[in-house]
Amino acid sequence: MLPTHRQSHGRTRRRRAHDSITASVPGECPVSGHPKLPHRACAESGYVRAGLRISVPKLGIGVKKS
Repeated sequence: MLPTHRQSHGRTRRRRAHDSITASVPGECPVSGHPKLPHRACAESGYVRAGLRISVPKLGIGVKKS
């Protein structure tokens, strides 16, 4: 079954013009200075936000590398 009023290709493409995804820009970890995505833990220091550090030895997050 087809819709009563079909939407044109141009109108569909104009609507989809705003659907593209922009790449997130990594910031700098204030502790180690390495690039860190927002809302993620730094792989070197385990820093997430002020007052919160995460340590996951199995994944190598926030542990000293030998």
